Parts: sequence; structure tokens; C-alpha cells
Amino acid sequence: MKELISKYEEYRKRLKAYHYAMWMISWDSATEAPKGCFGERAKYTGVLSEESYKLQTSSERIDIINKLYAGKDKLDSVLAHEIVEAKKSVDKILKIPMEEYVQYRMLLATSENTWAEAKTKNDFEMFKPSLEEIISYGKKFAKYLETEKLKGYDLLLDDFEPEFTTVEYDEFFGILKKELVPFVKEITSKKLEYNNSFESKTYPRLDQIEFAKYIQKVMCYDTNHGLMKESEHPFTSGVSTKDVRFTVHYYENMFTSSIFSAIHELGHATYNQQIDPELDDTNVGDGASMAMHESQSRFFENIIGRSHKFWEIHYSKLQEIFKEQLKDISLEDFYKSINKVENSLIRVEADELTYPLHIMIRYDIERMILNNEVEVSELPTVWNKMVKEYLGIDVPSVSQGVLQDVHWAGGMFGYFPTYALGSAYAAQIYNKMKQEIDIEKILESGTTKEINEWLKEKIHKYGSTKYPKEILKLATGEDFNPMYYVNYLKDKYSKIYNL
Repeated sequence: MKELISKYEEYRKRLKAYHYAMWMISWDSATEAPKGCFGERAKYTGVLSEESYKLQTSSERIDIINKLYAGKDKLDSVLAHEIVEAKKSVDKILKIPMEEYVQYRMLLATSENTWAEAKTKNDFEMFKPSLEEIISYGKKFAKYLETEKLKGYDLLLDDFEPEFTTVEYDEFFGILKKELVPFVKEITSKKLEYNNSFESKTYPRLDQIEFAKYIQKVMCYDTNHGLMKESEHPFTSGVSTKDVRFTVHYYENMFTSSIFSAIHELGHATYNQQIDPELDDTNVGDGASMAMHESQSRFFENIIGRSHKFWEIHYSKLQEIFKEQLKDISLEDFYKSINKVENSLIRVEADELTYPLHIMIRYDIERMILNNEVEVSELPTVWNKMVKEYLGIDVPSVSQGVLQDVHWAGGMFGYFPTYALGSAYAAQIYNKMKQEIDIEKILESGTTKEINEWLKEKIHKYGSTKYPKEILKLATGEDFNPMYYVNYLKDKYSKIYNL
């Protein structure tokens, strides 16, 4: 068994080296690579993908994993969990022909750049061929990988959140529709009175960067092992606790966007930096799932970052940086502005209350795509129709509509529902946290240090050595209950809108 483990670890080390190289290329592509490089780099991405595929599917490695899987009861719990997941991964990749796998990876090496250009130019036709190819591969791979239990869209959903398929999501979204849609209508029928003159002013990009750096300190981000850059769509990425990076996008006519995207991404980064470093060299040193990851970003962005107590401490710094723009704006004005509820076009800018409606739109469209109920050419029309249905507003352009998110360009079908599920996880975690620590008093200290420590002990340290449902139960003492999310939203916004 010791010899098998040693050989497995050697394969793991080599595969992680390929992953590190691919990750570095991906980071560079999204942040500062010159536009003309993508065709050339796609060729070498193909070479790396092919070599990685050969390693993953080598007969020796598969034999090692099968033998360790057969003897998993003799392994420590962390390695046993890793081997179970390695066995699943091997069983999957063996069903995908190497040539198709490599071609798909090469497609993804250029598709995000194509999407970014199409979004900038407001041109869906520019991105359409890439999206058609990505969806074609997705459907083909889903067919290769289907089991008696998982088929089609359910297979992709399970990839991002284990044990959550359309059955579970339909039940979850059904509760949200029943409880929140009428509440949203009631809230949006009321006007929130405050001085909104600052919302139309210009906020220089460099000043926004200064405040984002300030937020890094507030949230105790380790800049010795992390880096902040700019990208078209904010994201967080890392390969170990030693290298966790995030990006922000700056709009000079909408400065709160960079504030909350920074807080959101730092929530992800905090999770990654606080995983037990002993897991760095394993394949279980990442977040437990996408929804668990989103629970951390949504917790910091909304529950902490949009709270009154947070801005009681940090609003003076914001005013210091934006002296002219905020000199006559009170804390109450700012607090109401960042918590104003309105039906809007852009998901990442949506208020906390209407946000899940944006996710439902994408969930419904993705299911239609995977069930062959809609063609790619029809997506802008379908998108606009559903935005009108769910949010009651018209979509003026594809950049503000079907092209606004990067996820489909990266082949991430099944990811979107985890944003809403993560928000619900966050509310349940928050309910338990406030029973055990004084959150408001901690925020008065000026940093989130003690909150980070609570999350590290309850959630972060495990990485993905356990499944998300188990971690949630360990952290809260309960199985998943979406009513904590519903009650949190109703309580918060009833107070803000004096219902």
C-alpha cells in the first residue's frame, strides 16, 4: 500500500505541474496578455492538454487508483476521499476521446477572449460560432458521461455541486419564487428616499484601486501570497494557499461596482488562503464545491459588506478618498444606496434581493439549451423575453443581456445555480455564526480577522476533504434549510423599507 501511495503521489505531482502551467496561462489571458497572442498560445495549450490527458489516462496510474480505491478503507480519511474523487475523475476522462478533449481545451483557450471582444463591441454574432462549438462539446461529453442516475443537465449541475440536480434546484427555486417574488414586488412598489446625487458622479479609476487595496487590509488578505489585477469579469483563482489571486473591474460612472466585486472576490480568496496548507500538495486543497465557495463570497459581499455596521467603520475612509464626490453624502444616504432594491439588467450589479431572479433566468435557459429546446441563434431573443418576464424590464443590447457573463465562454454550464444556493448557504452559516460570536463588535475593530478565524475553523480548513452537505451540517448543526435565506432577506429589507 505504501508503494502504491508513493507512485500515486508522483503522478499527482506531475499532473499538478501541468495544472499550474495551464492556470498561469489562463490567469495571464484574462488579465494582461496582448490580443494578438491567443492563436499561438492555443497551440501550446493544446500540447499541454494532450500531455496532461496522457498522464491522467496512463494504464499505470489507472491501475494504481483502482488498487487504492479497492483498499480505501485502509487509507487515512483525507487520502481515501481524494482517491474516491480520483476514481470518479478517471472513470469520466476515459470516456472522452483524447483528440476531442484536446480540441475542447484549445477552444476554451481562445473563447473567453472572443467573448470579451464581442461584449465590448456589442456583437453576439462574433461570439456565436465559439458558443455553438462549446455547447456542442458539452452535449457530446454529457452523452459520453451519462449514467443511470445522471444525464444531460443533471450531470453538469452535479459537477459543480455534488448531490444537487434539477430535482433539488427546482425545489429550492420553487421556495424562492413563492416567498420572494411577491416580496420583491412589494418592495419595488415603494420609493427609497435618500440623497442620490453622488450616484451620477465620476470616480477616477486610480482612486477606486486605492480603496480596493484598503479593503484588502480590512479583510486581512495575505498579499505575500496573493495579487489583485483587473479583468473584464472579476474572478478569483489560485493553485494553493501560497498563490491566490483575484481581479476587479472599474467603472468610473459606477464606483460601488469595484467595491463590492472586490469584497466578493476577497471572500473567495479568504476561503482559499485559509484552507489547511497541509492540503496544498493534494487534490483536495480547494473549496468543497462551487456553492460553498459562493457562500463565502456572497457572505462577505452582502451580509458583511452591505451591513450598516461595516460602513459605520469604513465610510470615513471612502469619503477621504472621494472627497468631492461624497462630501455632502451621509452614511445613511450611502447605506440606502447600496441596499436599494430595483429590477436591473446586470447580474453582478444586482441588489441582494433581486439577485436570485437573475440566477433563475440563467438556470432556465441552460436547461433549455441542454434539452435541445433552443438554438444558439435564438438565445438573445429568449434571454430578453425571460428578463421581461422575471424582472419586467427591456434589454437594450446583447452586452447588457446574453453576453454579460463570461461563464458560458469558459464552458461552465451548471455553475450559475450555485450562486443562489451559495447565498442560501451563507444565510444559514450567518445564523449560526451570530449565535457564537459578536459580529458587530468584531467589525468595530476595523478588520474581519475574528470572522475569518471562525470561518476557517468551521469551513475553510477542510478544503474539499468533505462534501459540502457534510461541511454545512458540521458548521451549522443542521441540514440545508433555504428558509434562513428567505427570512434573512425579508427581515433586512423590511427594516430598510419600513414595511
